[in-house]
Amino acid sequence: MAMTASAHIVTVGATTSPDADGAAITAALASAGVAVVSRVFVEDDESALEQAVGSSDVLTIVLAGTGGSAGDIVRRVIARVTGARLVLNERLLATLQDRFRRLDRPLPRRAERLALLPQGAAVWVTADAEAAWAMESGQRAFAVLPRDASLHLMIARHLIPFARDAAVVRTLRTAGVAAADVEERLADWLGRDGDVTVSTIPADGEVWVRLRARGSTTADAARSLAKAETGIGALLGEDCYGQDGDTLESVVGRMLLERGMSLAVAESCTGGLLGHRLTSVPGSSAYFERDIVVYSNRAMEELLAVPESLVSAHGSVSGPCAEAMARGVATLAGSSCALAVTGIAGPEGGTPAKPVGTVFVGLALRGEARARRFFFAGDRAAVKWQSTQAALDMLRRSLREPS
Repeated sequence: MAMTASAHIVTVGATTSPDADGAAITAALASAGVAVVSRVFVEDDESALEQAVGSSDVLTIVLAGTGGSAGDIVRRVIARVTGARLVLNERLLATLQDRFRRLDRPLPRRAERLALLPQGAAVWVTADAEAAWAMESGQRAFAVLPRDASLHLMIARHLIPFARDAAVVRTLRTAGVAAADVEERLADWLGRDGDVTVSTIPADGEVWVRLRARGSTTADAARSLAKAETGIGALLGEDCYGQDGDTLESVVGRMLLERGMSLAVAESCTGGLLGHRLTSVPGSSAYFERDIVVYSNRAMEELLAVPESLVSAHGSVSGPCAEAMARGVATLAGSSCALAVTGIAGPEGGTPAKPVGTVFVGLALRGEARARRFFFAGDRAAVKWQSTQAALDMLRRSLREPS
C-alpha cells in the first residue's frame, strides 16, 4: 500500500522564469498523488544548498546537472547530510563511457570525478540522456535530476515510481564480516515479500543491510520496520556496529567518551589515514591524544621505541612489530589504549610470505598488547582504507569486552 507522500523541489544554478522544469515535476507528482510542499532556488553554493535541503523527511528533488560545479556541489552536500562517503559508482562511470562513445567523443579526464556518488546511491539511466540518481537514508529520500531534454523521461520512468513508493528505510551497518556470511544469516529475510524488504549492499570494507518498510501510513511502516530490525539485529549480533549515518570512527569515539578513555595511534602503511578518520569526528579532541606516522624502521625505533632486534628478527610488517608500535605510542602518550597499523599497501613490496595486501593491526588495551594479521585485496587506496576499517573494528569489539 502506498503512503501519502510529499516533496520539496530545489533548483540549483541560474534559472529562467517561469521555472518550466519545476512546474513539470510539480504537475507530474500531483497527478500521482504526491504534493509538492515547497520549491526553492539556490545558486551554486554549498552552504545555500545545504540550508535549502533542510532536514525534513519529505522527498527532496534536486534539479541540477550531474556535471560541472552544480553536480559536484549536490554530491558533496547530500553525502554530508546523509553521513555517506563519496565513492566511485561503477554503473555511472560505465554510463558515462557509453554515452561519450556513442557521441564519438573522448571521455573527459575528470570522468571518475563525475562518477562519484554518495555510497548507497542508485543510478537512473535513460538512453541518450544524462544519468540521474537517487538515495534513501532513514526517513529521508533524495532524487537528483538533470536539467536537460531528458527530464520528462526521467520523471515518468523513474521519479514517479520512486515517489509513489515512499517508505521508511533503515540501513544497518556491519564490519568485520563477509557479505556471504551476512546473506547466509539473513536467508529467511532476503527476497521475501511483505511489508519489509531486506537487501545487502557491499560497501567498501563493510556490508550494509537495508530494510525498506511500507505501510498505509508512515507510523505503520515504522512499526513494521522496528519489528524487522529487532529480528535482523539479533542475527547480525556484534558484527552490526551502527545504523544509517553511523561510521566506525564515530561509534568508536562515542564508546571512548562513555568509558572516559583516551586513544593514540601509530601508523605506517596507512600514512595518517586512521588519524584523519578519527579527527574528522566533531569533538574527537576529548578522547584522541595523538597520531605518529612512522614510515621507516629508523622512525619506528626512534619514535616508538620498537627494538631494533625485534624488527631484524620479524620485519617491520609483522605481528610483534605491530604490538610493539601500539605499546610504544600508548606509553609515549599515556593513553588508555592505542592502535598501530603496519603493512604492504602495494603495488610493490610484497613477497611470497607477505604479499601485497598483508597488514598487521596492533592493539594495546588494559595493559596488554596483541596483533592480528589481515589480507586485503584491491589497489593501494583500497588496502589503506580497509586497514583503517580493521583497526577501528578491532578496537570497537575490544571495548565491548568486560574489563
